[in-house]
This record gives sequence, structure tokens and C-alpha cells, in this order.
Amino acid sequence: MRIYLLVMMLPIFFSACSDKNKDPLYLDASQPVEKRVNDLMNRMTLQEKVAQMSQYVGIEHMKAAEKDMTVEEMKKSHAKGFYPDLHSTELIEMTKQGLIGSFLHVITSEEANRLQSYAMQSRLKIPLLIGIDAIHGTGLYRGATIYPTPIGQAATFEPELAEKASRQTALEMRATGTHWAFTPNVEVARDARWGRVGETFGEDPFLVGQMGAATVRGLQTSDFTGQDKVLACTKHFIGGSQPVNGINGAPCDISDRTLHEVFMPPFKDCLDAGAYTFMMAHNELNGVPCHTSKYLMKDILRDTWKFNGFIVSDWMDIEQVHEKHRTAATLKDAYLQSVKNGMDMHMHGPEFADAIIELVNEKELPMSRVDDAVSKILTAKFKLGLFENPYIDEKKVSQVLFSAEHRETALEMARKSIVLLKNDNNLLPLDGDRYKKVFVTGPNADNQTILGDWAFEQPDSCVTTVIEGLRMVSPQTDFDFFPFATNLRTMEISRVLQAKDRARKADLAIVVVGENSMRYMWKDKTCGENVDRYELSLVGLQQQLVEEIYATGVPTIVVLVNGRPLSTEWIAENIPALVEAWEPGPFGGQAVAEILYGKVNPEAKLPITIPRSAGQVQTYYNHKQTSKWFPYGTGKSTNLFEFGYGLNYSSFEFSPVKLSAKSINEQDTLCASVEVRNIGERAGTEVVQMYIRDCYSSVVRPLKELKGFHKITLQPGESQTVTFNITAKELSFYDIDMNYGVEKGEFEVMIGNSSRDIDLQRELFTIK
Repeated sequence: MRIYLLVMMLPIFFSACSDKNKDPLYLDASQPVEKRVNDLMNRMTLQEKVAQMSQYVGIEHMKAAEKDMTVEEMKKSHAKGFYPDLHSTELIEMTKQGLIGSFLHVITSEEANRLQSYAMQSRLKIPLLIGIDAIHGTGLYRGATIYPTPIGQAATFEPELAEKASRQTALEMRATGTHWAFTPNVEVARDARWGRVGETFGEDPFLVGQMGAATVRGLQTSDFTGQDKVLACTKHFIGGSQPVNGINGAPCDISDRTLHEVFMPPFKDCLDAGAYTFMMAHNELNGVPCHTSKYLMKDILRDTWKFNGFIVSDWMDIEQVHEKHRTAATLKDAYLQSVKNGMDMHMHGPEFADAIIELVNEKELPMSRVDDAVSKILTAKFKLGLFENPYIDEKKVSQVLFSAEHRETALEMARKSIVLLKNDNNLLPLDGDRYKKVFVTGPNADNQTILGDWAFEQPDSCVTTVIEGLRMVSPQTDFDFFPFATNLRTMEISRVLQAKDRARKADLAIVVVGENSMRYMWKDKTCGENVDRYELSLVGLQQQLVEEIYATGVPTIVVLVNGRPLSTEWIAENIPALVEAWEPGPFGGQAVAEILYGKVNPEAKLPITIPRSAGQVQTYYNHKQTSKWFPYGTGKSTNLFEFGYGLNYSSFEFSPVKLSAKSINEQDTLCASVEVRNIGERAGTEVVQMYIRDCYSSVVRPLKELKGFHKITLQPGESQTVTFNITAKELSFYDIDMNYGVEKGEFEVMIGNSSRDIDLQRELFTIK
């Protein structure tokens, strides 16, 4: 019997010995991801699981905060990581013990590799997921390719170009050791006072959704499996772009109808494009903090939209549920509310993990909720190939960053993002033979504010400022440049008057004004994250600078470099040529100069309405008729410039709208077409825009809504027929009972080159 038992046990003994020498299943790249996730999770302790839900700021970022800021400053900061009872050195040990699953604000490849090496010393060797705010290129990394900010990207009306730039951003992120882009921001911007307008794609749900989905596709492609893809993060869910008083993170109170018809569609578009992560919004929505909202995280995202990725909090916003929103009596209760209702990862800090472990042990939080969150996070790490290779080859970073192909895309996008707002008497394009001596001045003529927010200072060799671009594009011109400091608030009147005296000697003046979004000069910022405003005029003495230059009688051009609409009413009415450059990126100066001198024909359109005054907020093109019922008692009631508007050095003529039928059934497709002819003297590109109005409906509907657009390029005298398909998708809305669908009756289709009534051709049709 003993011999028999020994014989029977030998295979088991040798099998056990063999298993000890064999890598666990989760490290076998040939296995399906689901099996690898299950195998790994079966080996993990509760503490190791909760660690995967815990994110921290990078160690170097933390060291800088410890060195440069006081405790009180760090407590108030919304950009610098700070843990009162945890030193940066302790984070290293936590990483080695497998107690951290993710980092953010890691901005060098050396630090990324170092952090991964610490993680590889942990028991299970689970790699780190490193996220970064790569809003328009991985701009927090020195030497990376930075693209125009999203508001400028939207002005191109070219989603394919945004997708191309995002694909290149993904390559640069992976080359520098990051795997998760906290973008796109698809909040629909409805308050220009809000500092983050430039981080969005504007005011229209359709355009925002198109650009956001393109960004997701570029970052992730159809499937983010592979070591050249990164995760997209659709944010901020939801309502942060219409905050009380325009303040970032302030309450948002909107109707359920507005929420579903205006703010939610772009998020759904991104989800349909494959977005694997969502970030919740700072604010409360109708009295409920978004970070604890069961309605948003579970009812909408999970149950209705079938979202299968993971949700991350924004910068310590679960803590704000207790400290500011005060809907949780304790911090522990805030964590419970958030995770129980759907939150999967905490950004950022040490208290979270201990609280979640306690809540599970106390049976307050189901273990299944933790397992669900961790499985999704691990799935991302497996699909991104981090288990196979968490490191990057630091020697190859320079081969990817700021490559010739990426630079060309950034320049192309800059050229296509700059909007020509005014051009009286065809002052533009400039005649170099006529204007031989040109005076250039303004605070934004020679600095890196053209890069916009979410970019740190870049090498001067990588950035072409406006004055540098002018000298490059028109080398025969004598440019007299008069500089100003970057702090707009401290402009000196003596400098303004000196500039005026210099301008008198010129044939032409170019004044470059706007805002300062430079993140590394936080105290000088007038625009960007957490830099909101109560009015929209030019900061400091910029307006006086423009008026003094104009008063000399010298022909004057104003170029705006800014991330939000500015109420430059006097400039729009008096200056003959006005250019909205937004924040056009490192080649913005070249692109501006090329447009001013006619090397490039402008083609961009406004993705957001520009008001005359902050007193017009909220103003947007897709308003209800009674929004403009009575005129203001003072000032003009019209907007300064309308959504979809933008001039060209060519001229385009639109034929009347032709319909394939005057009456159709709900399930049919209607074709609406126009013929567009270039009646100008040079080739040009036009954005043909289609708007729809439901003439009579069970609830009040907007006067017009963008439902499609096409870009076409025509030679002089050339014409092209542009056709739009109109289906139930373009006609549906939420009726009186909040049922989504098409109502029978009369509709109006409008096609033209802006949302302005005078620019639109109209035709009626009926749904039977």
C-alpha cells in the first residue's frame, strides 16, 4: 500500500516542483487577457487589490512641491501634489511593496523607468499605469510635439486631423513612459468666463462629439491592445462647463432635458468610439456631487450606455465630497459613497486605500465592487502590454519626440485653426512691397503663450513666436519689434506710449494681444485651469495699447492669442483686420505670419460664439427663440461673432437647397444638397455647414442645430455639389414625456458657411 501511494504521489510531487519553476499564468502573454486577469486576481490580497485603485503624483513632482511651496500653499493648490503625513521617499517603499497602482504627473522618461523598476520589486510584479494630461500633445514633457489647444482644433472642423495628431501623441506618450491621456475634454462650453474653455472643443454638442470621438480613436485606435497605444479618458462627467459664476468646479444646475440633449451626447460619442476610461467632474450636478452620483456612474454609464471600462476621480475630488460639498460627514463615508456608486480609481492620495480596506472588512462595501474595479484596471495593463515590457528605451525617446512628421502635423493644424474675423478693404493678405516697414508689438508677440495651457516651457528652438514667424515668412520686410513682459496685469503706461511713438514711423502695425495660459508662470496666468474671470475684456493695458497704436493713423492689424472668447467690441468695430489665432502651438507664429502674408488661405471657423460682453453669458448659437426676445436696454444685443463664422481670401457662392423629396416617412433618408462655387481669384477651402430646425414641436426647440459639415477645396471658378443625408438621427429629440424620437411635422434645413441667418440657404420638408 505504501509503495502504491508513493507511486501515486510521484506525479503530484514532480508537478509541484515543475510549477515552482514555471511562470504563473498571468505572466504568459499567449493566454487570453480575461484568463490572465482572473489568475492574477486569485493571487492578490485585498490590500494589493485596493492598491490598484490608488493613484499618486510622481515622486519628482512631489519633491518639487515639498521644496517650493509652503504647507498652506499646497493645501490650497489644485495642481501640486501634497500628502501632509507622507514624504516622497515613503512613496518609493510603497511602490516596491505593490501598494500603488498608478502615477500621474511623471514628466521624464527616467522617472517613468525608475518607478516601474520599483514596482517590479513587488511580490506580484504588477506594472504601474502612468497617466498624464496630454491635452494637446504630451506638453508637460520637455521637447514633445505640442498641437493647438482643443478650441483651435475644433476651429479646423476637421476631425481626421485631430485623430492624426492624437495618434502621434500616443506614440510620444509611450516613448516617454506614459500610457493614459487625461483627454478628451468633451464638456460643452457655455460660459466664456470659465478658464478651461480652451481645453474644450467649443459650444456645439455635435462638433464637440465629432472632435472628441476622433481624439479617442487617435489615442486608442479601434482597440488599445499594443505598446503603441494609450488609454483615452473622456472628461469631465458632467456639467462643469456651465458652472455658477463661471467658476471651475462650481455647482451646475440644469434641467434633465438640457443634460441629455446638450451635455451628454459628446460623452456618448466618445464611448461609441471606444473610450476605456471616464473621469468624473469636480462639480455637483443638481445638488449631487458627480463623484458620488449613482445616477451618472451606474444608471447612465454602466446600465444605459453599457460602459465596460473604468472610472477615475479628478484631483482629490472624493475628498471634496466631505470637505466642500459636505454630503458626507466623514472622509471615509465620502470614499464609501463614491466607490459603492461606481468609482474605480482614486486620484490621488494615501487615505483612500486604508478606508476602502476597512469598509470591505466591515462589510460596508462589497468585495465584488473592488473586484469589478480592479479587473478593469488590470485588463488595461495587460492589453497595453505593460506586463511584457513596463520599461522604455530612453535612447529612442529623441527619435520619436518632435519628429519631422509630427512637426508637420502641428504646423498643418495651426494653419487650419486660425480664424480670420475681419478684413476691411482687403488689407490682408499683406503686400510686402507696399508695407516695407512694419511695427510689431504686444505681450503675446514673442513668448510661449501660443502653446496654451497644459504645456510646460519648451526649448526656444522648438517654438516659433509671432515675431519670429513674421521675420521668417517675409525676410525682406523691416520689422521693428517693441516687446512687453508676460504679466498682463502689470503693463506700464510709459511702455504703451513708447510703443505708440515707435508705431508712427511704420507703414503698418501688428499688435498681438490676448491672454496668458503659461502653466509654469501660474501667478501671471489669466486663462486656463482655475483661472476664471468675471469679465472678458483684454487684461491690463492691452486695449489702450491697441487704441494708441490705432490713433497714430497707421493701418493696424490685431492678432488675438487666447484660450477663451474675448469681448473685443471696440477692436472689432474699429480695427480693419482682426485674426483669432487661439493658442496655435509651437509653429503658431509661422502659421499666423503665413496667413497675414497670404502664403496660406485661412479656412478655420469659430467653434464658439464670441459675445460683445460678459453680460451676454450665456450666449450660444443654438438658443431658444425667446432667449433674444427683447433687446438689451444698453448696448447691442447681437453677438460680436457667430458660431461657424470665418472669412477666407476666396469667395464662395451657395445655390438654393435641393431636396430629394418634400415629404418623407420617419424611417426614410432625405438628401439635401447645395452647389458651392468659388467665385474668388484664388483656391480656397470652405466648411459647408448643415443646420436643422423642428418648426413646431411638443417642447421648445432651438432655432437651429448643427447636424453635419463637409470641408471642400475649390479652385477659382470651380464648383462642387455637397450632399447631406438627413435621417431620424438628425431629427430626434426628447419629447414632452422625455421619450427620444422624431415627431411628425415640418422641419427646416439650412445650409451655408456659418450659423448666421444671412449665410444660410433654407428649405422646408415634412415628416409624415
